[in-house]
Amino acid sequence: MSATAATMAAAAVSSPFFSSSSASPPSSRHSVLSFKDNARGITALNGFPRLRNPNALLLRHRRHGAQISCSSTASDPTAAAASGSNQQQQHKSRRPADENIREEACRRDVASGSHGFSACYVPFNAPADSTETYSLDDVVYRSRSGGLLDVQHNMAALKRYPGSYWRALFDSRVGRTTWPYGSGVWSKKEFVLPEIEPDHIVSLFEGNSNLFWAERLGRDHLGGMPDLWVKHCGISHTGSFKDLGMTVLVSQVNRLRRAPLNRPIAGVGCASTGDTSAALSAYCAAAGIPAIVFLPADRISLAQLVQPIANGATVLSIDTDFDGCMRLIREVTAELPIYLANSLNSLRLEGQKTAAIEILQQFDWEVPDWVIVPGGNLGNIYAFYKGFEMCRELELVDRVPRLVCAQAANANPLYLHYKSGWADFKPVVAADTFASAIQIGDPVSIGRAVFALKATDGIVEEATEEELMDAMSLADRTGMFACPHTGVALSALFKLRERGVIGTNDRTIVVSTAHGLKFTQSKVDYHSNEIADMACRYANPPVNVKANFGAVMDVLKKKLDVKIGL
Repeated sequence: MSATAATMAAAAVSSPFFSSSSASPPSSRHSVLSFKDNARGITALNGFPRLRNPNALLLRHRRHGAQISCSSTASDPTAAAASGSNQQQQHKSRRPADENIREEACRRDVASGSHGFSACYVPFNAPADSTETYSLDDVVYRSRSGGLLDVQHNMAALKRYPGSYWRALFDSRVGRTTWPYGSGVWSKKEFVLPEIEPDHIVSLFEGNSNLFWAERLGRDHLGGMPDLWVKHCGISHTGSFKDLGMTVLVSQVNRLRRAPLNRPIAGVGCASTGDTSAALSAYCAAAGIPAIVFLPADRISLAQLVQPIANGATVLSIDTDFDGCMRLIREVTAELPIYLANSLNSLRLEGQKTAAIEILQQFDWEVPDWVIVPGGNLGNIYAFYKGFEMCRELELVDRVPRLVCAQAANANPLYLHYKSGWADFKPVVAADTFASAIQIGDPVSIGRAVFALKATDGIVEEATEEELMDAMSLADRTGMFACPHTGVALSALFKLRERGVIGTNDRTIVVSTAHGLKFTQSKVDYHSNEIADMACRYANPPVNVKANFGAVMDVLKKKLDVKIGL
């Protein structure tokens, strides 16, 4: 091997994320990693054909004796070189029997050096000359002017590595049990909360949710859309996308409460329309941290109510709507040492943005044309934008998709703001809606949502109660089991297709934010034709049949439209 090639090989195996435990720097041409991108941004390997799937790079590298380690911190190049020259080639051995995966991660972290990645709070959409910043270890939710905060990463440090590098790293972690990278959120740790120690992370291996090919819905009901997909974020531990943000927030609280910081945080609290309280309660239970949730009385499903109760949270059922609960929790957290967990807290958005990165991964880093997201408190639409934009800025991809925010007509302040040409925003009093998790009239993240939509040439659409329930039920008939909030997003898709805004061949993602099993009563009411002033066009009630062969055959022949011959 030439001196230049040897230097490149040593640099490759001693980089912050691809570290080698082999006896010496591999001598074959296959060991030198090159990160030149072709026109489509595909990772290349010197001497190898271009690889469409970065996991193939990982597997080929392993076959030639080098072990790729998914460390969250940088390895010491000197130590790596010494290790490479003194040890025999060997595969990574199993951890000691008395060591769990968290302890293994801590040992791995202690053996690593500094990586230079960091993040801090800054005022949201602050002017370029702003110097106002806060440590993530500060308990702060608003800027000095009273505006929202945002988590800002040290992009210069991240840009030391090309986009192909990050693609290969993130893909190498998918489906693993290595702590904490088995999580769809923490597999992108460097883009989320880079400085937290593995021992402080509270994860239930969230994320990695299914991307459902809605083939029949697109073909039979949307004019033949062959590239329609539904991102099932509700296939998560507590049945909603809220897990993605809560693992980050509760992990940071866990860090603040433990040595050496030892902050006097007595518990974590939130106002909720159901799903946030479920996620908060589960993660706090896993960490042993008290959880306090404020719920609007008689306005959430029984399944959502029982989750925080079962997880041991202190549940306050309050005779008001979500906006009233939000006002109360902000007053309480100002007086008591309770950490606020609502999306006012920008830490949650750092976890939620990983759903966008995950979508890119699932399409082998090809960017979709449209992403449609249900909107309530509006943090999620900004989180998707932030994930896509971060990947664009770091050159994992070359563009971002257009975003659509879908609201229930009974709780549509963003839609009204959009239709007014972004004139002065006016909150509304949200009326009852089957999409109860987005029944919010005064969303905290209105500014974030407007920013994301303007930046992506986005659209806001609304759905009436009948439209959202019909869309949900029609999707169910094609193999899904959607929640009413997904029905809102699907209804927006139907309208945009009808107007020709979304094209037949546009790759389109509808984000499903919760599991349908959390909203079964709405489905029971629909299929029982018990919803006032609603036709329930796709209702499918059970058929009462007498217990005899003839009656059963009559029903089946009619249903199947077949003739039974002798």
